[in-house]
Amino acid sequence: MKRRALLTAGAASLLLAACTVRRLPSYAAASYESVAQSELIAASYRAADALLAQAGRQLAPQHPVIVATLVNINALEESSPLGRLISEQVSARLAQQGHRVVELKVRQKLYMKRNEGELMLTREIRDIARQQDAQALVLGTYAEGADRVFINLKLTQIETNIALAAVDYALPLDLNVRSLLRRPQDD
Repeated sequence: MKRRALLTAGAASLLLAACTVRRLPSYAAASYESVAQSELIAASYRAADALLAQAGRQLAPQHPVIVATLVNINALEESSPLGRLISEQVSARLAQQGHRVVELKVRQKLYMKRNEGELMLTREIRDIARQQDAQALVLGTYAEGADRVFINLKLTQIETNIALAAVDYALPLDLNVRSLLRRPQDD
């Protein structure tokens, strides 16, 4: 009887222990296929598509577009890996949709701040735009909230500074987004 009670207690404690085993986060099981279907990429592509749809015929595919690094709304001279990544994804989507995109990383006339990305001075935007016959600039900001990151993108006509299109969206503040918000000096 004691043996049976002891075995029952042992089995119950094993079951209880099995219930408390932590599962690995979902990113641990990431595959090439699951990463290719990333919602972060899809959200950036949808935002770029929305900008193009709003701009319509005001944006001519034969004239280039410049995409600036998204900046922190609380410190407009700062960015993060998230801001740089979203600008890269928006650039990629514009190119995929047949628009010419000026690749800023190979330009010398940029205001570059260590670990920040392509943060440009206004006069430099006009110089690059003139040299490249660019018609518009995609610029944006992000703000970290309690459980999401809010993003604003604008497609702005360079000569007039008039917004041709704008889009707002939010990303969940999951482990990937949180790690992309950290700047190298935060580590």
